[in-house]
Amino acid sequence: MKTDVEELSPTRVKLTIEVPFEELEHAFDETYKSLAKQVRIKGFRPGKAPARLIDRYVGRGAVISEAVNHAVPELYNEAIQKEEIFALGQPDVEVTKLEDNDELAFTAEVDIRPKFEVKDYKGIEVTVDNATVTDEQVDEQIGTLRERFSTLVGADRPVEDGDHLSIDLAAAIDGEKLEDVAVSGYSYEVGTNTMLEGLDETLRGMEAGGEATFKTTLVGGEHEGEEADVTVTVHSVKVKELPELDDEFAQLASEFDTIDELREDVRKRMADVRRMQQLSAARDKALEKLIDSVEIPLPDAVVDEEITRRRQSLEQQLAQSGLTKEAYLESQEKTEEEFEEELKTGANSAVKAGFILDQLALQEDLSADQGELSQYVFEQAQRMGVSPDQLAQHLVESNQIRVAFTEVVRGKAMDLVLAGAKVTDEDGNVVEQEIVEASDEDAVEEAAKAAAAAVTEADEAVEETKDDETAAEADSK
Repeated sequence: MKTDVEELSPTRVKLTIEVPFEELEHAFDETYKSLAKQVRIKGFRPGKAPARLIDRYVGRGAVISEAVNHAVPELYNEAIQKEEIFALGQPDVEVTKLEDNDELAFTAEVDIRPKFEVKDYKGIEVTVDNATVTDEQVDEQIGTLRERFSTLVGADRPVEDGDHLSIDLAAAIDGEKLEDVAVSGYSYEVGTNTMLEGLDETLRGMEAGGEATFKTTLVGGEHEGEEADVTVTVHSVKVKELPELDDEFAQLASEFDTIDELREDVRKRMADVRRMQQLSAARDKALEKLIDSVEIPLPDAVVDEEITRRRQSLEQQLAQSGLTKEAYLESQEKTEEEFEEELKTGANSAVKAGFILDQLALQEDLSADQGELSQYVFEQAQRMGVSPDQLAQHLVESNQIRVAFTEVVRGKAMDLVLAGAKVTDEDGNVVEQEIVEASDEDAVEEAAKAAAAAVTEADEAVEETKDDETAAEADSK
């Protein structure tokens, strides 16, 4: 086989592949075996008809065409491995010469990952927020816990903000009652302004058993946008009573005996969260600086694919939440043009980051074993709310195991960048770089067992990925 590579651009090449017919023997053997099982020739059992009769029965041209369809993908893969081409996506193939018993020639144009080296990735400097937990923040957290153990008690006084009421609402337009607006025994906290405009103002100063009418614009239902007379009746007025911050509360709300022990535990937990937030921020900022430090061209088709993926993902999330794209843009205070520009910028950064981390993994000879893949499956399953074995099986069945393998390796490359970075907080203190594990060893082991059958099958795909680093899906995600 003869291969010639023409660089059409830094991110696209054209391969010209010429193969003498004697090198297609394997493809013809497979073709004859397949056709022999399909055709019925008198005097021969299925699968036993000789090649010369199959040529005569189905036509030599059909046999050649089938053999070429079988051979071209194998020849293409052999060529890109031989030439060390990191192909992205499927190639555009064109057969340029096909002469029986002579030669097969075809071209294949394909996007490629640009050739470059990742330099100076060690020593990146980033600054993150302080992880200090203040007394006020601890008080706020304990206050939230205290709210959960509060009780409602009756108040024999006029309504004030913060009171919890049981109310009835009835509406009418021009004296005609609106059945779809009426509610009975509704619990409402005064001052939240979460219902009808004017309701909170009307309720303030009322007492249990009182009734009042106010005008407002309806915000839902058949009469949305119309002005109506709304009558509110107050059945009860209750206030929230919080427990005392003492040792008894600590014993009620936690496993601790004293309020001081509870406060110390809250402080420690908040510090742990801040610590993880620091490392997450450091990771993001280090990656941003790494992306900015490397200049490489990006294949338009790969970027467009990422843009499409992100747009579809957002549309799916909006559909699940019942929001329109217009409502989403309004909530984000963005125009359609700003949204599209942000989508394009994000896609470019994501594709570029993937290329950089892939190249760094190659330079540092990083890989992933079955244990690391099992941990990835476990962590992703936790986020998605499914069992590890279900997710592992899905990855295999949808041919996404290569993507999972790539994500694990990219994560290890990013760990390498973070380990070599200089991270300080706003006060100039050095932030230690130990990695916070998302799950313990027992959980990882449990995940591996739960996904045993699927991961075993997936491991074969991982081994194939190691031998075929040009796999389009692994490189283009």
